[in-house]
Amino acid sequence: MEMISAYSVPFFIFIFLMYGFIKKTDIYDAFTLGAKNGLESVFNIIPSLVGLMAAIYMFRESGCLELIAKAAKPLTDLIHMPSELVPLGLLRPVSGSASLALVTDIFKNSGPDSVQGKIASIMMGSTETTFYTIAVYFGSAGIKNVRHTLFAALAADLTGILMSVLLVQFFGF
Repeated sequence: MEMISAYSVPFFIFIFLMYGFIKKTDIYDAFTLGAKNGLESVFNIIPSLVGLMAAIYMFRESGCLELIAKAAKPLTDLIHMPSELVPLGLLRPVSGSASLALVTDIFKNSGPDSVQGKIASIMMGSTETTFYTIAVYFGSAGIKNVRHTLFAALAADLTGILMSVLLVQFFGF
Protein backbone atom coordinates (compact mmCIF):
# COMPACT_ATOMS: atom_id res chain seq x y z
CA MET A 1 0.00 0.00 0.00
CA GLU A 2 2.87 2.39 0.75
CA MET A 3 4.30 1.69 -2.67
CA ILE A 4 1.00 2.66 -4.33
CA SER A 5 0.81 5.95 -2.46
CA ALA A 6 4.47 6.73 -3.13
CA TYR A 7 4.15 6.25 -6.89
CA SER A 8 0.61 7.53 -7.48
CA VAL A 9 1.46 11.26 -7.73
CA PRO A 10 4.40 10.80 -10.12
CA PHE A 11 2.27 8.37 -12.13
CA PHE A 12 -0.54 10.90 -12.58
CA ILE A 13 1.91 13.69 -13.42
CA PHE A 14 3.41 11.43 -16.09
CA ILE A 15 -0.08 10.60 -17.45
CA PHE A 16 -1.00 14.30 -17.67
CA LEU A 17 2.27 15.13 -19.39
CA MET A 18 1.83 12.31 -21.90
CA TYR A 19 -1.78 13.33 -22.57
CA GLY A 20 -0.67 16.91 -23.25
CA PHE A 21 2.14 15.67 -25.48
CA ILE A 22 -0.21 13.43 -27.48
CA LYS A 23 -2.80 16.23 -27.85
CA LYS A 24 0.01 18.65 -28.79
CA THR A 25 -0.92 21.03 -25.96
CA ASP A 26 1.53 23.58 -24.60
CA ILE A 27 1.63 22.10 -21.10
CA TYR A 28 3.54 24.95 -19.49
CA ASP A 29 1.10 27.59 -20.79
CA ALA A 30 -1.86 25.50 -19.64
CA PHE A 31 -0.27 25.13 -16.20
CA THR A 32 0.44 28.86 -15.82
CA LEU A 33 -3.08 29.74 -17.01
CA GLY A 34 -4.53 27.39 -14.40
CA ALA A 35 -2.30 28.86 -11.69
CA LYS A 36 -3.38 32.38 -12.71
CA ASN A 37 -7.07 31.41 -12.54
CA GLY A 38 -6.51 29.82 -9.14
CA LEU A 39 -4.86 32.95 -7.77
CA GLU A 40 -7.69 35.11 -9.10
CA SER A 41 -10.17 32.88 -7.24
CA VAL A 42 -8.14 33.24 -4.04
CA PHE A 43 -8.09 37.03 -4.36
CA ASN A 44 -11.86 37.06 -4.89
CA ILE A 45 -12.45 34.92 -1.79
CA ILE A 46 -10.04 36.60 0.66
CA PRO A 47 -12.16 39.69 1.52
CA SER A 48 -15.15 37.54 2.48
CA LEU A 49 -12.99 35.22 4.58
CA VAL A 50 -11.20 38.06 6.40
CA GLY A 51 -14.53 39.64 7.32
CA LEU A 52 -15.96 36.32 8.43
CA MET A 53 -12.94 35.44 10.59
CA ALA A 54 -12.91 38.89 12.22
CA ALA A 55 -16.61 38.61 13.05
CA ILE A 56 -16.14 35.14 14.56
CA TYR A 57 -13.26 36.31 16.71
CA MET A 58 -15.17 39.34 17.99
CA PHE A 59 -18.26 37.23 18.68
CA ARG A 60 -16.32 34.65 20.71
CA GLU A 61 -14.21 37.15 22.65
CA SER A 62 -17.09 39.50 23.51
CA GLY A 63 -18.77 36.93 25.77
CA CYS A 64 -21.90 37.12 23.66
CA LEU A 65 -21.91 33.36 23.15
CA GLU A 66 -22.19 32.67 26.89
CA LEU A 67 -25.04 35.19 27.22
CA ILE A 68 -26.94 33.54 24.39
CA ALA A 69 -26.36 30.10 25.93
CA LYS A 70 -27.78 31.30 29.26
CA ALA A 71 -30.76 32.92 27.54
CA ALA A 72 -31.47 29.75 25.56
CA LYS A 73 -31.36 27.48 28.63
CA PRO A 74 -35.19 27.21 28.99
CA LEU A 75 -35.47 26.16 25.34
CA THR A 76 -32.57 23.72 25.56
CA ASP A 77 -34.04 22.21 28.72
CA LEU A 78 -37.30 21.69 26.86
CA ILE A 79 -35.61 19.56 24.18
CA HIS A 80 -33.15 17.95 26.66
CA MET A 81 -30.14 19.56 25.02
CA PRO A 82 -27.22 20.34 27.34
CA SER A 83 -26.85 24.14 27.41
CA GLU A 84 -23.07 23.92 26.91
CA LEU A 85 -23.79 22.80 23.34
CA VAL A 86 -25.55 26.05 22.39
CA PRO A 87 -22.27 27.81 21.47
CA LEU A 88 -21.40 24.86 19.24
CA GLY A 89 -24.79 25.05 17.54
CA LEU A 90 -24.31 28.77 16.95
CA LEU A 91 -20.72 28.63 15.73
CA ARG A 92 -20.91 25.49 13.62
CA PRO A 93 -22.65 27.20 10.67
CA VAL A 94 -20.04 29.95 10.80
CA SER A 95 -16.66 28.36 11.40
CA GLY A 96 -15.31 24.84 11.33
CA SER A 97 -12.17 25.67 13.31
CA ALA A 98 -14.05 27.55 16.04
CA SER A 99 -16.57 24.73 16.38
CA LEU A 100 -13.77 22.17 16.46
CA ALA A 101 -12.18 24.11 19.32
CA LEU A 102 -15.52 24.02 21.16
CA VAL A 103 -15.87 20.28 20.60
CA THR A 104 -12.36 19.78 21.98
CA ASP A 105 -13.37 21.72 25.09
CA ILE A 106 -16.53 19.63 25.44
CA PHE A 107 -14.45 16.46 25.16
CA LYS A 108 -12.01 17.72 27.79
CA ASN A 109 -14.73 18.78 30.22
CA SER A 110 -17.33 16.05 29.74
CA GLY A 111 -15.57 13.29 27.85
CA PRO A 112 -16.18 11.98 24.34
CA ASP A 113 -18.51 9.22 25.54
CA SER A 114 -20.72 11.56 27.58
CA VAL A 115 -24.10 12.73 26.36
CA GLN A 116 -22.57 16.11 25.53
CA GLY A 117 -19.66 14.49 23.68
CA LYS A 118 -21.93 12.22 21.65
CA ILE A 119 -24.30 15.05 20.70
CA ALA A 120 -21.35 17.28 19.77
CA SER A 121 -19.85 14.52 17.61
CA ILE A 122 -23.08 13.90 15.73
CA MET A 123 -23.67 17.65 15.42
CA MET A 124 -20.25 18.14 13.85
CA GLY A 125 -20.93 15.39 11.33
CA SER A 126 -24.47 16.41 10.43
CA THR A 127 -24.09 20.17 10.05
CA GLU A 128 -22.13 22.37 7.66
CA THR A 129 -20.11 25.54 7.94
CA THR A 130 -22.85 27.32 6.04
CA PHE A 131 -21.62 30.92 6.12
CA TYR A 132 -18.06 29.89 5.31
CA THR A 133 -19.22 27.74 2.41
CA ILE A 134 -21.47 30.47 1.05
CA ALA A 135 -18.68 33.05 1.40
CA VAL A 136 -16.18 30.84 -0.42
CA TYR A 137 -18.32 29.42 -3.22
CA PHE A 138 -20.55 32.40 -3.89
CA GLY A 139 -17.58 34.76 -3.49
CA SER A 140 -15.46 32.86 -5.99
CA ALA A 141 -18.33 32.77 -8.47
CA GLY A 142 -19.06 36.48 -7.94
CA ILE A 143 -22.63 35.87 -6.75
CA LYS A 144 -23.85 38.60 -4.39
CA ASN A 145 -27.46 37.51 -3.81
CA VAL A 146 -27.64 34.22 -1.91
CA ARG A 147 -31.46 34.18 -2.23
CA HIS A 148 -32.92 31.03 -0.71
CA THR A 149 -29.62 29.26 -0.24
CA LEU A 150 -29.00 30.75 3.19
CA PHE A 151 -32.45 29.88 4.52
CA ALA A 152 -32.33 26.32 3.20
CA ALA A 153 -28.80 25.73 4.50
CA LEU A 154 -29.61 27.10 7.96
CA ALA A 155 -32.77 24.97 8.06
CA ALA A 156 -30.62 21.92 7.27
CA ASP A 157 -28.18 22.92 10.03
CA LEU A 158 -31.02 23.31 12.54
CA THR A 159 -32.34 19.91 11.51
CA GLY A 160 -28.87 18.40 12.04
CA ILE A 161 -28.61 19.99 15.49
CA LEU A 162 -32.05 18.81 16.58
CA MET A 163 -31.53 15.32 15.19
CA SER A 164 -28.19 14.98 16.98
CA VAL A 165 -29.96 15.71 20.26
CA LEU A 166 -32.82 13.34 19.45
CA LEU A 167 -30.55 10.51 18.37
CA VAL A 168 -28.52 10.60 21.57
CA GLN A 169 -31.37 11.32 23.98
CA PHE A 170 -33.88 8.82 22.63
CA PHE A 171 -31.76 6.14 21.01
CA GLY A 172 -28.64 6.30 23.17
CA PHE A 173 -26.10 6.52 20.36
